Amino acid sequence: MELEIAADAAPSRRSHNRLMAIRALALSIAPEQVAALYSVSPRSLNNWIRRFNQRGIDGLIEGVRTGRPPKITPEQSAHYRQLIEQPELAEQLHWTAVKFHGYLRQEFQHEIGYRTVVRWLHDNNFRLKVPQPWPDRQDEEQRQLFLERLKAHLLDDTVDIWYLDEMGIEGDPRPRRRWAQKGAKIRIPYYGEHLRMNVTGLVGPRTGQFYALEFTHTDSEVFQVFLNYANQDVKLERPRNIIICDNATWHKKKTLDWGSFEPLFLPPYSPDLNPIERLWLLIKAEWFADFFAKTRQQLIDRIDQALLWVINRPNGNQRTCSMERFA
Repeated sequence: MELEIAADAAPSRRSHNRLMAIRALALSIAPEQVAALYSVSPRSLNNWIRRFNQRGIDGLIEGVRTGRPPKITPEQSAHYRQLIEQPELAEQLHWTAVKFHGYLRQEFQHEIGYRTVVRWLHDNNFRLKVPQPWPDRQDEEQRQLFLERLKAHLLDDTVDIWYLDEMGIEGDPRPRRRWAQKGAKIRIPYYGEHLRMNVTGLVGPRTGQFYALEFTHTDSEVFQVFLNYANQDVKLERPRNIIICDNATWHKKKTLDWGSFEPLFLPPYSPDLNPIERLWLLIKAEWFADFFAKTRQQLIDRIDQALLWVINRPNGNQRTCSMERFA
């Protein structure tokens, strides 16, 4: 009875089987049958019997396995994290796993394998990323003033904020990285025709409403056409509707008729303050990765499908274009 209770409370399957095997022997079941029942060799069964005779139930309970000592100690790990985050400490501009592994072996004589270094990087939440080009001509004072003005509008229940931008889409394929066998050549079709369409779009992050039109090019006349249709088709729920857009020349033509919208221009070189940019990236990733068009109509049809997909996901647009960090 005591063996059965201990087996039910055993911390591991292995300990449970050992205890139940001894119980089976106590019930006069032949050792050969017990060994076969628990898929162990007679030698292992004899070892369990010896441990039970020497220490009782405790002799069959598995303790915590210590395992191999870590190849990178906590002290080393803290130092390595600092080096990864601040490569200038090692007179480096950036790290790759190969470069960092070589540095550890050469500078610290740390005899560890490349796979260990890669595993340590992943375990410490490091990922190999391509830096995003960042304009060096941003005016932080202008950006701060813009954000303060935007925050005031977001707190005003009479104001709705809309974000506007243009996106170019080409008929040539947009290859994406993928896993493949080493040495294998992976290809996607390429038609060779330079097909391009422009999309002018408008999104309201509060409701997720999205509106867009396709054009062959973009200039002030085309933009006025977009504004005319947007004033007719977009559902406006609040008295004031402010469109935030960049400083493209066709956005700033004095003869433009904005209708029910009021323009508010982004600070120069600040696409990161326009959430619709994230929507464009999503569209291209979902609909135009590895896509190629043989004709302009094929490209237009694909764009139609992509825009309809965005129009029908207002909740997703709210998440994609979330303005929480601006509030």
